[in-house]
Amino acid sequence: MLSEPRSGRLAAWGNALLAGLVSPDDAVLAIVGEDAVHRVEGLPGEPAAVGLTLALGRLRALGVSGLRVALPAPGHPLGLSGPPEFNARALEAEEAVICHGGALGLVPEVYEAGPDGDVHVEVVWHCLPVREAPPADVPSLGEAERELAEALREATQVLTRLDVAGSGPVAEAAIDAYRGRAERGREVLAPGYPGRAVRVLELAQRVGLLISVAYENGHGGAVSASEMAARAEVLRPVERTARRAQVAAYNSMVEERERR
Repeated sequence: MLSEPRSGRLAAWGNALLAGLVSPDDAVLAIVGEDAVHRVEGLPGEPAAVGLTLALGRLRALGVSGLRVALPAPGHPLGLSGPPEFNARALEAEEAVICHGGALGLVPEVYEAGPDGDVHVEVVWHCLPVREAPPADVPSLGEAERELAEALREATQVLTRLDVAGSGPVAEAAIDAYRGRAERGREVLAPGYPGRAVRVLELAQRVGLLISVAYENGHGGAVSASEMAARAEVLRPVERTARRAQVAAYNSMVEERERR
């Protein structure tokens, strides 16, 4: 539910590139990750889709000085600023990147290609005009950290009482997978991000994992309809808080630069 979004990788490593902290090759390698290829279509001045290296250079030339993340959900346009056409596209994808200083936004479209057993993922980022305005409902890093800690405490109490995601092989496997990913690479964010942003993002991702385990573990001990409703009721605001924290972490590099 709240694993690393592609928009987060693009914004984080794109910001590091724009700040001169990483090379274009390193930035593109980190953004693409395990996908086969990323392309950008709709860039001003480019009649066809182009690769990420060219696209990031073009965005810089167009005046883009930073990249922000949006992680919208139905009824919660988190990180968006309009217009409605872009917001609708971002909501469908459940993520987007907003280009600060360029009045442009990028929405990913993911394709799977190849035969069974050898499927690879290709991503096309659609570049569209956006409204330059404050993003919706994005907290500061400090606010996000406090909200997330409080929401996690409350959710843990309720889920423990309902015996959800507390134990069992599914939960244990999910936690082991999370730890394995953390051990394989500690670069949660790209160079240039404050330590607090790394801490907030790690916590938000862990909360997202626990939410996923709670949903995927069936009904757990919540055997009655009222208990199942209580579980869903407590998970929704925690998931919302975790998304807000993720956006705050990814956007912190741009926000800090603006404050200076």
